[in-house]
Amino acid sequence: MVQSGERLASTASERYLLIYMIAVLVIVTALVIVFFVVFLKRKNKLLLDKIKQEQAFEEEITQAQTETQEQTLKNIGWELHDNVGQLLSFASMQLSILKMQASDDIKEKFKDTSDALKESLQEVRALSRTLNNEVVLNIGFEKSVSNELDRLKKMKFASAQKHTIGEKRPFNNKKHEIILFRIIQEFLSNSVKYSEAENLSITLDYQTENLIITAKDDGKGFDVETVEKGSGLLNMKSRATLVNADLQLNSEEGKGVEMVISYPFNQTT
Repeated sequence: MVQSGERLASTASERYLLIYMIAVLVIVTALVIVFFVVFLKRKNKLLLDKIKQEQAFEEEITQAQTETQEQTLKNIGWELHDNVGQLLSFASMQLSILKMQASDDIKEKFKDTSDALKESLQEVRALSRTLNNEVVLNIGFEKSVSNELDRLKKMKFASAQKHTIGEKRPFNNKKHEIILFRIIQEFLSNSVKYSEAENLSITLDYQTENLIITAKDDGKGFDVETVEKGSGLLNMKSRATLVNADLQLNSEEGKGVEMVISYPFNQTT
């Protein structure tokens, strides 16, 4: 009887000890899991903070570069308007004086030169206006796009048209007008230099929440994979990022180029 009691007591003690060990093991495991989860959360938070800091730094760099570029363009616009414009005006005036002093049989020979000078003066003045962001803000986004297309049409293109879909609406942030216009200007500049296109078109689709800008040329196109390393596309994409817009460039060799920008209206920064 005594031995049976001792065995029962021993069995109960072993049972309690086993339960105690299991409880300790569960608690330790739970603590390890909690520690691991907290560690992962802190690690993820640090990584997210680092990514946000890097993004903020890149945005500040891009913003600074954009502001520098805008100031440079503004200065070039002033130089074109004030200095080059004055020189062309003076040359045109001098040519007119010479034309009046020349004999009738020579006057006709002055005509082509005089017309070329007048067109050059108009082109310089038009270009100087598009480079000055204050002028762009003053006349507005759509008018600036129209003026740029008109200027390019006179230069070399058979057609350069703007189409508007939906009801026009204002931008909450006026600086975004400048940045979007510069992206379009960059696209058109690349078309002039590389595309060998004859026709340009820009469609402004005013939707409920977004402005969809589609710019096209009918030039020789290119392989998008090889051109993505170019500074022109990188510049356009960095500008689009500044205004929280999505920019896509589509092209195939021999089929022209299409740029699509989706700009969300409901933003103020």
